[in-house]
Amino acid sequence: MLPSSIQISGEPLSGAEVRDICRGLRDNAVRLLSLRGCRLCDRDFGRICRALAGATSLAQLNLNLGVVSSPSRIKQLAEALRTNRSIQSLFLHGSPLTDAGLALLNPALALHPALVALDLGDCMLGDEAINLICGLLPPDGAKSGLKELTLSANPGITPKGWSRLAIAVAHSSQVRVLNLDYNPLGDHVAGMLAVAVASSRTLEVLDLEGTGLTNQSAQLCGAWCWPRTALVQSCNNRFVTSYLRGRKRKRWQEGLPTPRNGREGGSLLPTSGVAAPGCAPVIPVLRWC
Repeated sequence: MLPSSIQISGEPLSGAEVRDICRGLRDNAVRLLSLRGCRLCDRDFGRICRALAGATSLAQLNLNLGVVSSPSRIKQLAEALRTNRSIQSLFLHGSPLTDAGLALLNPALALHPALVALDLGDCMLGDEAINLICGLLPPDGAKSGLKELTLSANPGITPKGWSRLAIAVAHSSQVRVLNLDYNPLGDHVAGMLAVAVASSRTLEVLDLEGTGLTNQSAQLCGAWCWPRTALVQSCNNRFVTSYLRGRKRKRWQEGLPTPRNGREGGSLLPTSGVAAPGCAPVIPVLRWC
């Protein structure tokens, strides 16, 4: 039987459902397990963790939106990850990990042989967590590390923490996608990230939507990043996302008229190589595949 997926969102899980999930994991019949926002007791969470520890077909695990809600659950997940060898993508977005929780989880993350994508967005992280995360972005030639990292909406990280991350990204030989959207970065941090992007040989996508960048800072990023790296930058109630090297391209939002474009309704979808109407100040940082 080919591995399948189990995707449940925002539902309370019964004992029977948990048994079915555990059976699928033990039988190596599950490749994707998503329990986004699901509610289950600690006992059932522990049962799932013990089952996924030995799963060899599981490649993606989504526990977003508060499933990992306590230190005891963090410890159980860490124990499972120490044994598991197949998970490639781990999503914990919206989990109240804090720096202390990530410290419990980090040893298992650092030693996992297959993990390449990690989502720690909105996890109440601070500078101590950044120091741990930088260890998952090893310098050139050291060892394999993360290729995709999401740290969206972690306002507790200070400019000092972001500068530490920028240095790690600059020296990493693996990371390709870095999502930092909805953090209050400002122009100073953006400048450091621009230098990091210019130094990195692998980074393809940098998401800075909703980070407080000014047009001047966006132009600076464009000067450093163009033409290799795609930058996601909010502008005039619409945004552009460009994924290079054949990655999925998102479409522009259909926005309200702005002082620059003066258009009433209608589609604002661009043609190849055309910049967004009303986004002239950030044209240098945008590129369409």
